Amino acid sequence: MHSEFVSLAVIAFISAIIPMVAKSIPRRLVPETVLLLLAGSLLGPHGFHIIDSHADSIHMLSEMGCALLFLLAGFEIDPKSVTGEDGRHGLYTWIVTFILAVGAAMAVPIFAQGREGILATALLLTTTALGTLMPILKERGLMGTRIGDLILSYGTWGEVAVVLCVAVLLSTRSTWQTAAILGGLFLLCVWIALMGSKSVKDGNALYRFLDSKAGSSSQTPVRVTLLLLILLVTFSAVFELDIVLGAFAAGFVLRYIIPTGSHTLETKLEGMAFGFFIPLFFTVSGCTVDLKKVAAMPGYLVIFIAALVLVRSIPIILSLSLRKSTRKEISLHNRTSIALYCTTALPLIVAITGIAVRQHLMHEDVASVLIAAGALTVFLMPFLGSILYHVVDSDPISAIKEILHSPSELPEIFHEHVHIMNKHFKEEQLQHAIWKCNRVASLKDSLRRIENETERNMMYKLAAKHLRELESLQEKSLQERQQLMIRQYAEMDKLYHAYHNGDIPTLLEWEKMMGYDKEEPATQGA
Repeated sequence: MHSEFVSLAVIAFISAIIPMVAKSIPRRLVPETVLLLLAGSLLGPHGFHIIDSHADSIHMLSEMGCALLFLLAGFEIDPKSVTGEDGRHGLYTWIVTFILAVGAAMAVPIFAQGREGILATALLLTTTALGTLMPILKERGLMGTRIGDLILSYGTWGEVAVVLCVAVLLSTRSTWQTAAILGGLFLLCVWIALMGSKSVKDGNALYRFLDSKAGSSSQTPVRVTLLLLILLVTFSAVFELDIVLGAFAAGFVLRYIIPTGSHTLETKLEGMAFGFFIPLFFTVSGCTVDLKKVAAMPGYLVIFIAALVLVRSIPIILSLSLRKSTRKEISLHNRTSIALYCTTALPLIVAITGIAVRQHLMHEDVASVLIAAGALTVFLMPFLGSILYHVVDSDPISAIKEILHSPSELPEIFHEHVHIMNKHFKEEQLQHAIWKCNRVASLKDSLRRIENETERNMMYKLAAKHLRELESLQEKSLQERQQLMIRQYAEMDKLYHAYHNGDIPTLLEWEKMMGYDKEEPATQGA
């Protein structure tokens, strides 16, 4: 028993220091998730043997962390992102992705063999780690933007569809039995959602009681939420479905129960989940990774990540490019950025490889490599996506090509590109302003429901503070991008000036063309 407490203490220590370590890395290039996995791998059974990840109590807490991660992921999903136009295209794209993944797994069956092994590999190649991706999108100010909406629409199906397929395709039961169980789970979720939604809408005694206890020491709404989670997870476990399905369903149901705009319960759940349980889940998951085996099979690592890009990213880019609306609205580099964000895959890789190993469809060494590859995608894909997103539509590369073709028309070329760039920034400012207005209107409508005047005023102030922070982040991002463009054009000016005897506009003139000579940058008011 003492070894379990030692393991728990070590995990708690890791959870506490990892955020500080992540912050100390320049530009926070390495996500906390990757560091947690690395720590688990180094201190687990394949490393220094400090963490006993095989202990039943540690395993149970890890499963609870996984359940809470997918509960929050399910809660964050807006039904409109699934059923709307973007959502439908996201589903069609995922189906194409899955077909391609099955073909790739059959053509090169190096990760797993047999029918179930092929299907497991295909599902691994079509996942999107939405629960892991959400905090990254919030941190980078993409939530509420058109780019963020498309990431959620396409990424949601990379989680929802995979979770359902895992339950059906990797089940040890017959297809009709699995379908019957899923039907039962669906009916149970609908009943709970309707009952909860009706209770909230009517404001009956049960809802008033829970609402009155929201701020008390009993924390009754949190207890009820955990009851819902454990109930659906237990249903999944009893009927031999993966707990991910039950947890995800619980989060989706919870969205219909909690009043719109009520973030108190969500904040408490996030505090509990991200404060301990989710870091524990990733640390224990890292314990399954044998770095020696990963180092011995670097080819598998490269092949899997390359397959993810080919199978998952490219179909999304093509889907966005073939749609007339997104082709005109979203530039190619931003379409690529969306695809890369949607290729972030980890929690479901842990879950699927675990199932595959238990069913003897996949060797443990291969599973270690795939989990390590999933961890790399959490670092690599958002990093590449952010780089591409920071490039604006009027790029210096195009300007250089045009200048080389027609050197005498340099001033006109620059005027045109500056105009395009400023137009791009103004469009982004407008999009952000619309998002802000919609958010403010929604918040006002929701906050009116708070009966206590003091609480309502405090919540107004807090909401205003959060909006200002998001606005500041967006403005900073735009300013940084504008500064980048100015520097790049200045470098072109310097080079061209050195070889053409000053027969072009001066740097000061170019700065005036860019609007850089003004005290306030063009991004003010974003």
